[in-house]
Amino acid sequence: MEKNPKALWDNCLSLIKENVTEQQFRTWFAPIVFEHYDEDSRTLLVQVPSRYVYEYLEQYYVALLSKVLYRCFGTNVQLNYRIVVDKNNKITVDEEGSEAVNIDPVPASGRVNKTPTVLDGVPMQDINPQLDLHKTFQSFIEGDSNKLPRTVGLSIAEHPGKSTFNPFFVFGPSGCGKTHLINAIGVRCKEMYPRKRVLYVSARLFQVQFTDASRQNTVNDFINFYQTIDVLIVDDVQEWATAEKTVTTFFHIFDHLFRLGKQIILASDRPPVDLKWLQDRLLTRFSCGLIAELEKPNEQLCIDILNLKCRRDGLKIPEDVIRFIAKTANGSVRDLEGVINSLLAYSVVYNTNIDMRLAERVIKRAVKVDNKPLTVDDILEKVCNHYGVSQQNVFSRSRKRDFVLVRQISMYLAQKYTKMPASRIGQLIGGRDHSTVIHSCSTIEQRLKVDKMFGAELTSIENSFKLKK
Repeated sequence: MEKNPKALWDNCLSLIKENVTEQQFRTWFAPIVFEHYDEDSRTLLVQVPSRYVYEYLEQYYVALLSKVLYRCFGTNVQLNYRIVVDKNNKITVDEEGSEAVNIDPVPASGRVNKTPTVLDGVPMQDINPQLDLHKTFQSFIEGDSNKLPRTVGLSIAEHPGKSTFNPFFVFGPSGCGKTHLINAIGVRCKEMYPRKRVLYVSARLFQVQFTDASRQNTVNDFINFYQTIDVLIVDDVQEWATAEKTVTTFFHIFDHLFRLGKQIILASDRPPVDLKWLQDRLLTRFSCGLIAELEKPNEQLCIDILNLKCRRDGLKIPEDVIRFIAKTANGSVRDLEGVINSLLAYSVVYNTNIDMRLAERVIKRAVKVDNKPLTVDDILEKVCNHYGVSQQNVFSRSRKRDFVLVRQISMYLAQKYTKMPASRIGQLIGGRDHSTVIHSCSTIEQRLKVDKMFGAELTSIENSFKLKK
């Protein structure tokens, strides 16, 4: 083995380059600078240009880094990072790599979705809880939309199975922070009670494990393993809608844990009563603890979340950009993180500052615009308000010019923004027939071609639709 640590690191980069795309290598690995290698402690220190790069490497490339470090440096190498937080003033902070980077020369056996069992020779307290250690209570900012679930979750983490909040069922729309909260409970519980068997599992993975156990005739082992858990956290239980056998098996596991006073935490995108497939016996059990709703964060909470991420990652994002992102992200924490990650990726790749122009460009690609469809009533309300005309006048048989114009514009915009046929639009706007709608649309289209002022008026009305969304 070569004695020069820098040469060994260059060998690592060469191996990495063979296993990723050219773009991935240029973006995430080429900027890494070798700092130091301590032979005694077997610690490798490298410099990365930002906290974002550090977190991205830790999240997506730990396995690859582990393999190349083992190949070039040998076993038990600890990878540490020196993160540049202020390039101009040359300020850096050091962070340790995750434990997964400490190389074990014995290859892991089995599949990723294999069910752990008590027969695997793993001591009872040593199971992998499958938790995301970045999702903690420290990074879960409290706001009006999450105060109750967060408070209850913290209480559960500190006193698992000993409160009336068992089971704890949390629900809310996608992106509101459910997965973060239930992970935070698990992480805090594991910190306070290291010997407790805490396990986070998605409903889909649980179903895959059960299916595998059924095929291999090891269902009893599967059930026995889950009945040894002290704190069981199951995410996205709504995905069991068509998995009757999985639900039946989970009922037996749930019942066993509940009778023993073990903590059960469940998350879903809807409350238990809306899980139509849920058996009555499970519905009553899900509902006997506490059901808490997580709402989408409001604009101020979104701003607080973004500011925390900026402080934590050493980012400099102008205040107007922060407010623009918070207002545009549809109240989704996941969208907020996606926008920030995209902004950082663009700024790293193109070596540009984060400003409003870049934010507007990224928002179009990173955020799914709320696509709740407009209704004819929405359109009528906006057009009538714009021209100061009542809907009753629009529905009337009056041929007064102002009423006719509003009627025609409403029909034109309804055809443009809804998928309704002309006959249905006509019925909803004063009981007109489809020929009237077609004539109105044609009239508006012709006027738009010759009247720029009129075009500006329609654009103003259409922008009001977007504000409503």
